[in-house]
Amino acid sequence: MLRIAVPNKGSLAEIAAEMLYEAGYTGRRDAKELFVSDPRNGVEFFYLRPRDIATYVGSGALDVGITGRDLLLDSGSEATEIAALGFGDSTFRFAGPPGAYAELADLEGVRVATSYPGLVGDFLAQHGVTAHLVKLDGAVESAVRLGVADAVADVVSTGTTLRQAGLEMFGPVILESEAVFIGSGVERPGTQTLLRRLQGVLLARRYVLLDYDVPVDKLDAATAAAPGFESPTVSPLHDPEWAAVRVMIPRIGMNQIMDTLYELGARAILVSAIHAARL
Repeated sequence: MLRIAVPNKGSLAEIAAEMLYEAGYTGRRDAKELFVSDPRNGVEFFYLRPRDIATYVGSGALDVGITGRDLLLDSGSEATEIAALGFGDSTFRFAGPPGAYAELADLEGVRVATSYPGLVGDFLAQHGVTAHLVKLDGAVESAVRLGVADAVADVVSTGTTLRQAGLEMFGPVILESEAVFIGSGVERPGTQTLLRRLQGVLLARRYVLLDYDVPVDKLDAATAAAPGFESPTVSPLHDPEWAAVRVMIPRIGMNQIMDTLYELGARAILVSAIHAARL
């Protein structure tokens, strides 16, 4: 049985559970369940704190898992990233009082509050900067106002929270993070099947099927406008002057493609969702 670590709560948990369900696996029925066996697919799920997942996988106690790249790097475990999963995006930046710091070197000897001391410490060390890290479990943006630290290193989305705390961002981006599929370094049976299924879910979310009818003399122009993942499927219609086309296109931009095809003379243009895919 492949042993899989899954986030039990937090921003990653819900989307990870949805992806596994769409990939054909059995999920937990109760949010308090910590273990679910799925013998039909030959896997076992262990629901853990996202911050602990890399440690369990890196130690070999569990085979693979889903967690954040930030949590993986902060853990210091021997688990490795196998693939990015395309959700849970976050950016890590330094911030401090306006005008106090301009570049990374200004943090030499400074107190920096963060919930990710491993990640931030490694980043500073790589750039030859020695700072005193103050570990906090959350709300690090308050650390400067309360006198606990001189600067912070935290997750940033719009920067609104930092500005409200009287801070401004400076220096380079520490990390662009997202949810990742991680492994222990020893591939177990079922790992590649799980990975292919998860990647199939990602593809199904990013692409749609496009069907349309087009005059044969406009076929080359139409297929050039929507070439598809590999090549469109073209079928003859009862009317020899028309052809039917099916193609997979990115969900983003599909309306622009439909507009272009219509202007070329295509009709009966239909878009269908993809529920699963293997490419």
